[in-house]
Amino acid sequence: MGTKARDALASERNLPAKTAADDNEAHWDTGDDDSVAHPEPIAIGQRRLPMIPVAFLGIGFYRAWIEIAFVGSFVSFPAVPALAREWFDGAGVIVMILCVLLARRIGPFYRHPSLFILCGACMTLSTIALFATMLVPGLGSDVVMAAAVVGGVGLGLIILIWSEVFGCLSPLRVTLYYSASIALGAVLVYIFMGFRLEWLACFTALLPTVSLAMARRSMARVPEKRRPQPSQINFRPPWKIFLLMALYGFAYGILETRAYTGLFGPHSSPGVLVVALVIFFSVALRREKFDFNSIVRIALPLTVVALWLVPMLGLEATVLSGPCAIGGYTAATILIMALCSNMCYRHGVSAIWLFGIERSLRLGFMFLGRGAAFVGIHADLNGIDGDFLISGLAMMAVITATLLLLSQKNVEGQWGISFLNGSGKSRADKQAQRVADRCGELAAEYHLTARELEILRLLAQRKTVGMIERDLFIANGTAKAHVRHIYQKLDIHSREELFALLDPAPLDPLESDR
Repeated sequence: MGTKARDALASERNLPAKTAADDNEAHWDTGDDDSVAHPEPIAIGQRRLPMIPVAFLGIGFYRAWIEIAFVGSFVSFPAVPALAREWFDGAGVIVMILCVLLARRIGPFYRHPSLFILCGACMTLSTIALFATMLVPGLGSDVVMAAAVVGGVGLGLIILIWSEVFGCLSPLRVTLYYSASIALGAVLVYIFMGFRLEWLACFTALLPTVSLAMARRSMARVPEKRRPQPSQINFRPPWKIFLLMALYGFAYGILETRAYTGLFGPHSSPGVLVVALVIFFSVALRREKFDFNSIVRIALPLTVVALWLVPMLGLEATVLSGPCAIGGYTAATILIMALCSNMCYRHGVSAIWLFGIERSLRLGFMFLGRGAAFVGIHADLNGIDGDFLISGLAMMAVITATLLLLSQKNVEGQWGISFLNGSGKSRADKQAQRVADRCGELAAEYHLTARELEILRLLAQRKTVGMIERDLFIANGTAKAHVRHIYQKLDIHSREELFALLDPAPLDPLESDR
């Protein structure tokens, strides 16, 4: 070991001693402080799987509710108009757009229990209305349409509520928790398929309340300093993320007509469960070595197979193309969730604003995709095969989205976001941004890897090696090795030298603290 490495290691040994929790390589920091108990990991061979706090799986409950009530196929509600799904999605989009416009005035949702109550009431009332059409003869389509609108209001709110929770977590943690939640949602639907109608109605009505209670509990586990704050940061939107999800949403909208087979819907298809579990175990077992580009390698081939099976082999291939289509789309949504959450986690971007735009665009372009598929299937195209035409259109969207993904080196990229100088930032915000920019400059100048840049940013926040290992879910000693490499590349020997190197020019003392 060289002199610099020994000096760097000696410097790191001056840090506070690790606790037993630090030595547990499977310890996954949930964003809460050390006073919160963590579940014991499960050993599989030589590896240990992290135990996920149950509260963070609440998304699975509202996903199950969506499928049972509005977008699934195993519950046959009578007198359901053809446009009920569009009214449901449309109401959700309108609510999310209103929240985007009022994001600064409303502030973080977790500070407003009334929004949780409104959300739960809307989703529960819509569930009761839907099942009433089955239990009370004579209730017609007007009741279903009203239920769709009211349920859509709840949908928009609960999406943003959970977006705030995941915006407090690191990308690896988001990927692990979200994939586990998706798998749980599928399993819940399988369980509910065995219920009698009366029990199905009762338990479905409870799903939104359970999900919202878990969201409150999840946010309670996040320390105050990591919770969303009223956002005063001005920036240009991350247009690459928005375009990415719009393209995938359009392609999936085209595929939706052939995606549902038998009793399975968009949240319970075998393709959803398999993809979610593959990504979950990949993150849990590979940990800091997990490559987010591997999600693209799952999404792309599945989508390509789904696009061409039916045109080439006929409708009989739907049994295979359906799970492939939903599986590919599931992988894309997991990646998008990690990307958007990372913007909130790293830059303090409002989750209400960011996810509100992203999900509105996604639902809107899915609607356009369904419209394109309808035209391709039913319209007279002068002898042109409609299936091949819309499949080619969807393929172009997927290829464009994939190229956009590959243009970014890693999940930590800017994705088109740029922060504007001046209005909205406090003095502390501006100084923190300058330090972050300085980290990027040093990484480019000294050829740091993406992981080393990530650790450099955490070092700049005065975090210890133990904290870094918990934040990034990496094995004991891995962070210390990365710190040694950073010190060697920067030709420094102590944290004092590092902080001096990172400290940018001081702010103008006359600059206002807004």
